[in-house]
Amino acid sequence: MPEPSAELFHRSSDLDAESPTLIEGLPGHGLVASIAVDQIVDQLGLEKYGSIRSDEFPPVASFTDGLVQDTVRVYGGTEPDIMTLQSDVPIPKSAFPDLRQCVLEELANDFSRAIFLGAAPAQSEDQQGDVVGVATTEALKAELEDAGIELAAESGAVSGVTGALVNACHQADVPAVLLLVRADPRLPDPAAARSVIETALEPLVDFDIDTTELREQAEEIQRQKQQVAQQLQQAQEEQDEPIRGMFR
Repeated sequence: MPEPSAELFHRSSDLDAESPTLIEGLPGHGLVASIAVDQIVDQLGLEKYGSIRSDEFPPVASFTDGLVQDTVRVYGGTEPDIMTLQSDVPIPKSAFPDLRQCVLEELANDFSRAIFLGAAPAQSEDQQGDVVGVATTEALKAELEDAGIELAAESGAVSGVTGALVNACHQADVPAVLLLVRADPRLPDPAAARSVIETALEPLVDFDIDTTELREQAEEIQRQKQQVAQQLQQAQEEQDEPIRGMFR
């Protein structure tokens, strides 16, 4: 039986980008990173650069347009020079070491810096879409400030696959930025994805993404939430209404 390949990244095309920025879009809270990066890939027409394969990834078959595809994929383009890291399913903790190895050892020479997208539960609707940044170097910290992105004022920690990759970049001296956005604690949040694109990614990466579709998705979710709230209120009022003839 043949030995399994030690390579985790399987290249499917050449990438002509010069020192691109890697933007992470792995599933997390509110699916903010996934929604934002999906929009970027579609808008810029990025091409698939390759896939990351690991026995630790969930055993699922992902497909689109009638074809099966690898679950964890890397896309790239030259206008601007960027790469994206995406997955169709959440990355389990057991797969963190393989993903970290691939990003830092097999892909690190392909990109000049990384931008990671994280989300935290919004405590109120007013908080939704607020974005703060954290950097692994003083130079990137200054870049955040120059871009008008508020720095995280309080101490904190980010867990999950995003936190693991940011920490790995820090330890390996790979320049990286973490953008944290406040998002709906219960539902997918295209409004938060739109905010992180417009507030932070556009000035950092110097591209222009049409977020009209995300705004429309957010408005539809808001309409559905209001409809559900009205139905619940109506049901509660009917439940509270006394039944005539019950008491004599």
